[in-house]
Amino acid sequence: MQESASAASHARPGKDIAGQEYLAFTLGSEEYGIDILKVQEIRGYEQVTRIANAPDFVKGVINLRGIIIPVVDMRIKFKLGTPVYDQFTVVIILNIGGRIAGMVVDSVSDVTTLTPDQVKAAPEMGAAFSSDFLIGLGTIDERMLILIDIDKLMSSDEMGLSDTIAA
Repeated sequence: MQESASAASHARPGKDIAGQEYLAFTLGSEEYGIDILKVQEIRGYEQVTRIANAPDFVKGVINLRGIIIPVVDMRIKFKLGTPVYDQFTVVIILNIGGRIAGMVVDSVSDVTTLTPDQVKAAPEMGAAFSSDFLIGLGTIDERMLILIDIDKLMSSDEMGLSDTIAA
């Protein structure tokens, strides 16, 4: 009995970062990463139905196989200029705490596994979004991923989706 408890405790250290897989995507000239386990699917961008009085970054809603889901444009949310919708623009469908939401990004590149020594703490810089939503910065050779805690970001009050997505 004691051995199994000990084995379980050894499996936990660094579980949140060690060898974790991140979906890499771009917004403007920067690359970001989110936990791949939060991603349900990736779809091409399609027209959304606008919702009156929604914040600018909430593009609207789409009907995903009978489920109406909110769609957030991260370029608008992070104040990265005027979004351009082209053949590379995708919607990442997220499943956060059993709630579904879409996130519009410029493009998706790959899935990357990061080890603890590849993840550095994010500096406090008064970024476009609170560093509370950052896990850190992932580095792979010359490449850097801004790692986002998508659970915290999408369920935050400032996103205005807290009624829709409750983590």
